[in-house]
Amino acid sequence: MTRTAVLRDPNNPSGTAQFGAIQAVAPSLGVEASPIGLNNAREIEDGLKEFGREPNGGVIVTPNGLAIIHRQSIIQTTSRMKLPAIYPFRYFVTDGGLISYGPDVVDQYRRAAGYVDRILKGQKPADLPVQRSTKVDLVVNLKTAGALGLTVPQNLLTSADAVIK
Repeated sequence: MTRTAVLRDPNNPSGTAQFGAIQAVAPSLGVEASPIGLNNAREIEDGLKEFGREPNGGVIVTPNGLAIIHRQSIIQTTSRMKLPAIYPFRYFVTDGGLISYGPDVVDQYRRAAGYVDRILKGQKPADLPVQRSTKVDLVVNLKTAGALGLTVPQNLLTSADAVIK
């Protein structure tokens, strides 16, 4: 892979920052990063079609609300264009995406419940420390890999938290 399309929300400061971080690292990996907006299904489809005209490309889908809203369109278009894609959450892969690497959402809910409990017992929210996700999921969909003509390395399958067959 020498090119990556980065699907992000251009109207969200975190989307701009996410793309900036990827764009800063990409050259050191020999990869050219190109942004694609997620404002609507047409923009996504047109952007991926344009990107998919050249070989050696892959897709990074950044975590944001628009990616979640348009996840079926993204998964279907990347599949149709034979573009390998990495997604931010497990449910993209259970819906047919290739691979995801991101926070364990169930673990985040457990942590949130702990915070609610502490607040209900009288602690002030401002006194509670900010927490980051410490548990991440790596999920691989072998059926999608086969449809894309990809062989997933054994060491990646061994490190995966879940493999969908």
